[in-house]
Amino acid sequence: MVLLASLAAHSMLSGSMPASAEERVQWKMQSAFPSHLSILGEVSARFEGVIDRLSGGTLEIRFYEPGALVPTFEAFDAVKSGALDSMWGTPGFHAGKIPALTWFSSVPFGPRAGEYLAWLRYGGGSEIYDEIYAEHGLKGLHCTIIAPEASGWFRKEISSLDDFKGLKIRFFGLGAKVIAKLGASTQLLAPVDIYPGLERGVIDAAEYSMPSIDQDLGFHQVAKHYYFPGWHQQATAGELLMNADKWEALSDQHKVMIETACGDSLQWSFVRSEAVQYQAMLELQKKGVTLHRWPDSVLQVLEQKWQEVIEEEAAADPLFKRVHESYATFREQYAIWREHGYLD
Repeated sequence: MVLLASLAAHSMLSGSMPASAEERVQWKMQSAFPSHLSILGEVSARFEGVIDRLSGGTLEIRFYEPGALVPTFEAFDAVKSGALDSMWGTPGFHAGKIPALTWFSSVPFGPRAGEYLAWLRYGGGSEIYDEIYAEHGLKGLHCTIIAPEASGWFRKEISSLDDFKGLKIRFFGLGAKVIAKLGASTQLLAPVDIYPGLERGVIDAAEYSMPSIDQDLGFHQVAKHYYFPGWHQQATAGELLMNADKWEALSDQHKVMIETACGDSLQWSFVRSEAVQYQAMLELQKKGVTLHRWPDSVLQVLEQKWQEVIEEEAAADPLFKRVHESYATFREQYAIWREHGYLD
């Protein structure tokens, strides 16, 4: 009886304790963004600490700088194969493999963060997102959302749309296809490669992110014309991409910890991105940067070209068409709330 009582007590105690040392999980997570980078880098490095505090050390997701384990644009395959447990980035980085994934990063002339998340979470977006990744042995969670980005850095002022012809520019996502229709030559460079590209003249212009982030990367040292608004990225979502088998092997508690840390990161990244941009813009002006806003006439042409891109890409790719239809249907239904609930 004493032995049975002792075993029962041990069982009850074990059930009330955190996961044991034998259940400790250690993952490697390579980020697409360097830890020193405002917001995008900060939040990915911060995520490691949030997980540690939530788990009490039973779950470790160790942050690695871009390229520390694999080249940034090879991380997708590394996570898929299980060579890398997870990566922190954005779905649009994988557009070369699955073009439709760009819808889950940002959309030209798209919604602000609230509406975008509403489609992703409750309007059908996440179901397709999950389905796409499941087919590749992956599990993704949207863990960041940031405020509007800028439209790009240019060595020379853009006087007319003709100035885009022959322009070599780093551009992200679906917006790159729009710019290409104006005659520009676009390419997607990893964050660490953009400044050297501008400095050496490999590219004439570049868009990357928002003022605080672009300032950290030093673009103002090699280009002085900074354009707004970021018509191509009014809201941008980032993700934690994980190997699906390793995700499924986690305990329910560890899964909830990751989901909770992602929710915290989502809130932190959005509020932080809204809070610090004006300071960066004022500092950039002091450093000789000219802030420009595209005239309505230019934005109208860009939006027309965007509609052409939608038609062409949807005709060529059934998955792209399916995601667009989900997105467009939600926005049509949401419109009554947007038009009545918000000031213009």
